[in-house]
Amino acid sequence: MNSIKSVELNRELSLEQLAAVARFGAEVSFSEEYLARVKRARKVVEKKIAENQVVYGTTTGFGSLSNRVISPEDTEKLQRNIVLTHAVSVGEPLKEEGVRAIMLIALESYGLGVSGVRPEVCEQYRDMLNKGITPFVPSHGSVGYLTLEAHIACAAIGEGRAYYKGKLMPAGEALAEAGLKPLVLSYKEGLSLTNGNISVTALSGLAMYDLLNCAKTADVVAAVSFEALHGLTSAYDERIMKVRGQSEQTLTAENILKLVEGSDICASSIGTHLQDALSLRCIPQAHGAAKRILNDAARTIRAELVSCGDNPIFTEEGDALSNGNPDGGFSGLAMDSCCIAAAYLAKMSERRNNRFIDEDLSGYPAYLVKTPGLNSGLMIPQYSQAGMLNEMRRLAVPASVDSIPTSANQEDYVSMAFNAAKKAGETAELLEYILAVELFSGFQAQQFIPEDMKRGRGTSAVLELLRQNIHVMDEDYYLHPDIEKVREMIRSREISDCAENAVGSELAL
Repeated sequence: MNSIKSVELNRELSLEQLAAVARFGAEVSFSEEYLARVKRARKVVEKKIAENQVVYGTTTGFGSLSNRVISPEDTEKLQRNIVLTHAVSVGEPLKEEGVRAIMLIALESYGLGVSGVRPEVCEQYRDMLNKGITPFVPSHGSVGYLTLEAHIACAAIGEGRAYYKGKLMPAGEALAEAGLKPLVLSYKEGLSLTNGNISVTALSGLAMYDLLNCAKTADVVAAVSFEALHGLTSAYDERIMKVRGQSEQTLTAENILKLVEGSDICASSIGTHLQDALSLRCIPQAHGAAKRILNDAARTIRAELVSCGDNPIFTEEGDALSNGNPDGGFSGLAMDSCCIAAAYLAKMSERRNNRFIDEDLSGYPAYLVKTPGLNSGLMIPQYSQAGMLNEMRRLAVPASVDSIPTSANQEDYVSMAFNAAKKAGETAELLEYILAVELFSGFQAQQFIPEDMKRGRGTSAVLELLRQNIHVMDEDYYLHPDIEKVREMIRSREISDCAENAVGSELAL
């Protein structure tokens, strides 16, 4: 995604564009249509104010205080107050990419032309993104909206703190150093900056981007293991796939066969045993089932990326519509499901890795080291896998089934979607590490396989890439840097890209 250098917002935003801006610093701009929609919606707001109409959060208080009408002279203060009093998330800061993602999703939402904010609001967030001003946003304490978004809004108006050029400083100073002025809020704007499912969508989008890559990479990693553990390709016969009738299963089997095509190792395994253990035999079934969940979730999140969860919204017909769109149920349920699917992929990975290090199962020296006993080899990376898998199982407990009423029971139900989205991101990182450990073992096993035995079309390319970046274990050495390196190669898509280039086509999800 480093190749995406700029993103113009106009009702189209992909997961790849989200990652390009949030993670890799791509520049943000607005189309003419974007600005026209923003201005049109703003005129509706101004008309409502001129006619002294009662509009939630614009001429009234918020939540259970929506029955309190605010005088025209206090509306500016009202919008500033909501930002200051709602910025109450606490604890360690959200990662920079998470904050940037929230800001981008906010801009995409406002650009639909129903929130009623002025163009100046959009320009402030755009300029902060492009100039590298990242608000300090504590990461705990959201039921699905308000608190994290308010910290970002605080920085935009010169309150709170922000990072600029690697330093954390008062937000007003960061704005000044970047040549920006604090934003002065007007009607409805404080509410729009804090309202909706902006943070949920942003974090879900980043998690989805990484989880889809993990699912594809899991096939690559599994193919390396399948080959080195002498798997039987007969279990992937298309006739077997056809009677099950699950497309993701069939496509996964095709991925694995494509990756090991031409392998002398796989060819030599034919007839040596009747069937493989389930962690090898059921790769299409298990990976396919996880992909089904991830693919369904991806459809949900892609729709959310170009939606607006603001309340109220202002229509072209001049109506102000109070609504329940800030609810995060779609993303929350999707992300909870993704956590379960990711744990499913992880448990398969750990079992395949365990077969590598158990000499009775692999036929290789214990822990894939030439002199076990004096050397521990790859004994302990499997411990790390086990510990991370335990974390993933804990994260797989759904957040969205919980609800604690807020705002004096005006919000008597909440989605808890923020926690679902946040833990999906944590889950993706853990899955990357678990896959990295398995791939590390698959690479180390190669020294015990005759060099003249041809590896598969895809697996050979991946193994050569690894050989250029990590060490072959002749004896014990400091493993951590190599495991981190493999994980980074997974996260950056270097592994999946390498495999796809080798087989000449994209691996199916």
